[in-house]
Amino acid sequence: MAETQPQQQTQTASDAAFLQPSNYVGFDTITTQIENRLVKRGFTLNVMLVGSSGLGKSTLINTLFSTHLEDSSGRNSIYEPIERTPEIKVTSHDLLENNVILHLNVIDTPGFADQVNNNHCWDPLTKYIKDQHNQYLRRELNASREKFIKDTRVHCVLYFIAPNYYGLSNLDVQVLKKLTEVVNVVPVIAKSDTLTLDERTNLKRVLQDQFSHYNLKMYPYNNQYDDRLSSEEVQFNKDIRSMLPFAVIGSEDIITTSKGETVRGRRTKWGMINVEDVTQCEFVYLRDFLTRTHLYDLIETTSLQHYESFRTKQLTALRENVGARNSTQSQAVSHSQSQSQSQSQTQQSQSQAFQQHH
Repeated sequence: MAETQPQQQTQTASDAAFLQPSNYVGFDTITTQIENRLVKRGFTLNVMLVGSSGLGKSTLINTLFSTHLEDSSGRNSIYEPIERTPEIKVTSHDLLENNVILHLNVIDTPGFADQVNNNHCWDPLTKYIKDQHNQYLRRELNASREKFIKDTRVHCVLYFIAPNYYGLSNLDVQVLKKLTEVVNVVPVIAKSDTLTLDERTNLKRVLQDQFSHYNLKMYPYNNQYDDRLSSEEVQFNKDIRSMLPFAVIGSEDIITTSKGETVRGRRTKWGMINVEDVTQCEFVYLRDFLTRTHLYDLIETTSLQHYESFRTKQLTALRENVGARNSTQSQAVSHSQSQSQSQSQTQQSQSQAFQQHH
């Protein structure tokens, strides 16, 4: 009896605002019911890959999901023509893991930043993102809308930064300013195996200073007062932000180590690269972040923050246009009525003058 009393006191203190049934009812199983319904329907994740050609975008997405999803969209020869504008290529895949279905859409952007003059090369990207918001809004406002609206909104942009010593280029800054306004952006340092550990550390510090200087809001956001997050989740997001950008290496090859272990990596004349070794790169941190801890939050943040902002602007503009049109119509009607009244008064005065004359 003495052992159960402290538990009852703790429970009473923590749940003082709630009424507890005297007997088991069973409504706590609603979480299992929701899980079964969602698992049956599956989840949708839309990922956009943005970065210059040759940074290993296709290889990284294949490595992230341990499946060959994308073939390289880059040029195989220097003699192949360069695309005049960035293309948008979407490939869809249905992945199954432990009875959970993931509808994965990979949005590649071949031709991005490949021109000598890359002015406004980001326009096709932001236009595509906004177009998906607009399509979703139209379906949502349709009188006979679908029961489950197909979600093509971009949930995450993986932005690939070239391994260098100076950080962001002027083009990177301009593109990131545009993208971070409309979508969740996760920056990565591509092909980080070309840097020493000291060079990688210095580059990450330079990039973090540039993110702060240019006020580039990377995902996860600093939502300290978001009531959806616990204090532990807020701290975890802070720890993730301190790691950005992730220094990654991608490889689809399976190799055998000297100890007989099979790992995903590459062999070079300088040694072996294990992409899942956290002492060599941060691929594991990126994978766990995108799939094991923040997958649902990426989808939810897109809906509650980016799409909601777009929706509010569109509906506000629509209401203002309707109001302006109604005001114009009322003014036209008022003007027509005043003209009719003046014409009637003119006709009356002319009639009276005619009668007086005769």
